Amino acid sequence: MNIKCYQVTLFPIVLVFAGWIVANANAQSVVDVADPNVSAAMAAAYRPGQDFTGPFNQICGERLPRRMRLEAGVLVPETRTPAAPTGRRIPERSEWYQEPVRVFENLYYLGSRNESMWAVTTSDGIILHDTAFDYMVDSQIVDGLRGMGLDPADIKYVIIAQGHSDHYFGAKRLQDTYGARVIMSEADWDLVANDNNPVELKPSKDVVATDGMELTLGDTTLTLYITPGHTPGTISTLIPVRDGDQWHLASIWGGNSFGIRHFEEPLDALRTHLASAVRFKGIVARARADVFLSSHTPHDKTLEKLNALRFRNPGDLHPFVSSDAVGRHLTVISECTESALAWLTEARRDGISMRHSLESGLR
Repeated sequence: MNIKCYQVTLFPIVLVFAGWIVANANAQSVVDVADPNVSAAMAAAYRPGQDFTGPFNQICGERLPRRMRLEAGVLVPETRTPAAPTGRRIPERSEWYQEPVRVFENLYYLGSRNESMWAVTTSDGIILHDTAFDYMVDSQIVDGLRGMGLDPADIKYVIIAQGHSDHYFGAKRLQDTYGARVIMSEADWDLVANDNNPVELKPSKDVVATDGMELTLGDTTLTLYITPGHTPGTISTLIPVRDGDQWHLASIWGGNSFGIRHFEEPLDALRTHLASAVRFKGIVARARADVFLSSHTPHDKTLEKLNALRFRNPGDLHPFVSSDAVGRHLTVISECTESALAWLTEARRDGISMRHSLESGLR
């Protein structure tokens, strides 16, 4: 097994667009269908079986937090009593558990009802993409692999696409129990090291992903790209998958929403997110990626596709395979981001301070 690293240059992008509108003094915002960027995103958001209306609604829809109000043209937070601190709640298994599914000959869905985890099998072990929460590891990953006739001890690498708790909390357990190598970008290793989450849930710093890095295990090579915006060092990944004797190329985009809270300047957050989406759209087009894999099930109605696999007849198209789905998803992301950037730029010109409002409203 080996890891090859290649540097890929980010292309400068000139951004010109129109944006969202503030609908009323109660700080409600609406999707502005007259906005050409929003219209372009809407046109790309839906095809039967390849539904990206979730991301559209998430980042092209309501953006202005309800906790803000307008006073003399300036957004200010509403006064509220802070909630008392509470301990971490671990949901009942019935709230999140999802049966594992073999999606391709070498790819398994081990995720929950909301958090996606993908296991890639190779001739020399398993590469796992994301781990979700620590309390899901036994049921979703360990028992999920065993139920599919696989051994969790064969997990050699764990790719963490973003340094948020719903992606990395399970990594330390796999690192400590099975010796799995954990991969994150340098920026997101730093993000995890400095967040306020319990230290006992943080994996020890291990492999640092670089842009264009090839991760080879046995007969399979994945390619990792650094696509910042959702977090400072979000990873997006290309994975070869096999359906019978047909090979396809799957793509996982690291994160849809804007990582405003991770940047000093909100405009930089949006510009970075947009540049990553535009660049990665070019990468997947050149690579001819034709399978979209989500990092969260609402992004593409993953659970509906998994159900469709149960009823697939010989000769039917694979429900995860679509020649235009990968590009359409990134069109939705880039067009919605352009709209958000234009809206924030216009708000700045009008003298409205948006940093606090956006931080409080975006996850």
